[in-house]
Amino acid sequence: MKKEFGIYIHIPFCRQKCFYCDFPSFAGREKKIDKYLQALEQEFALLRQRLYPKDNVRDTESKFAPRTIYIGGGTPTALNAHQLKKLLEIVQKYVTVAKAEEFTVEMNPGTVDREKLLLLQQAGVNRLSVGVQSFDDHCLQKIGRIHTAQDAVNTIELAHNLGFDNISLDLIYGLPQQDREILTQSVERALTLPVQHISIYGLQLEEGTAFQRMADMGKLQLPTDELVETMHDYIVEKLPEAGYQRYEISNYALPGYESKHNLSYWQDVDYLGLGSGAHSYWQGTRYENPRSIDDYISALEVGRLPSTLEEQVDRQAHMEEYCFLGLRTAAGIDKNLFQQKFGVDLFTVYGRTIEKLVAQDLLQHTANGIALTTLGMKYGNQVFGEFLL
Repeated sequence: MKKEFGIYIHIPFCRQKCFYCDFPSFAGREKKIDKYLQALEQEFALLRQRLYPKDNVRDTESKFAPRTIYIGGGTPTALNAHQLKKLLEIVQKYVTVAKAEEFTVEMNPGTVDREKLLLLQQAGVNRLSVGVQSFDDHCLQKIGRIHTAQDAVNTIELAHNLGFDNISLDLIYGLPQQDREILTQSVERALTLPVQHISIYGLQLEEGTAFQRMADMGKLQLPTDELVETMHDYIVEKLPEAGYQRYEISNYALPGYESKHNLSYWQDVDYLGLGSGAHSYWQGTRYENPRSIDDYISALEVGRLPSTLEEQVDRQAHMEEYCFLGLRTAAGIDKNLFQQKFGVDLFTVYGRTIEKLVAQDLLQHTANGIALTTLGMKYGNQVFGEFLL
């Protein structure tokens, strides 16, 4: 497997479903974890059969060799130590972990201890993504988190003391009853910790979530749009002042610590997704696994890959998506790479759109192509809509 690609592995188990979360993750399904891991191993085996010639499969040659590996969820660290060890052994059986530039595992501070961190370290994990969301305990309770602010601090400091030197944390702004001061305190607390990367997202009300149901009943008190905007403006000024450069709409990193795995999504690099609810994008085709844990396990128990949707991405859709994703990054779109990929000039296709958005101060010309302005980053969805052909 010589091409550049990434591997994403989804672990859909949680101790408790967060009130804002619409990811395929489930609480109270712990009894299914062992069967799920068996199914995951089977999916790796079947994918290997599909992607390697059958007459050339030898143990030393048939491992996947991705540039990046990412285990997300759900909560991968909701697995107990024995199950986590089994998961990591499956990855090592089918993936050349040592050759991966980046191996990330997501974690909830309420599910991590020294033993689990050591297991991750010994398995070659070199980047941690810690879901903190807020350093205000009242906010954490309001959004359904199972940990405290101090739990998050302890987890990050323990990981750092064990030798992890590439740690990311997530924060959310626009939370119920959150004000500018509460957000400021959370950001400033984050900046005191040994983290190299900060992802910070505005709260979105997603269909099917507890928050959406509460909002429909008039029981959710959210900050005003004006307050959320001041929170956004504070973040985009404060984090760069502290040395965390904004390299994507919601992501900031110290130099050299940008998420290689997530950048590959935004740069149109192929990826394989394993596990329930996981998506793959491989040689112009999209695959989607069922969100249901039972449906996922059932397919693999009878020796069938579980992907339920196969979509061939046509040239126009590919072009649109390439622009949406590329413009999310600070680097923007490289006109030469666009020409190489699609055989047509970027400005021939989008010239009028680009000049309109430049005039509105939402887009700017760069040495290599185009990129969002600071204002464009703020109103990204409005810009992306203009790139529909």
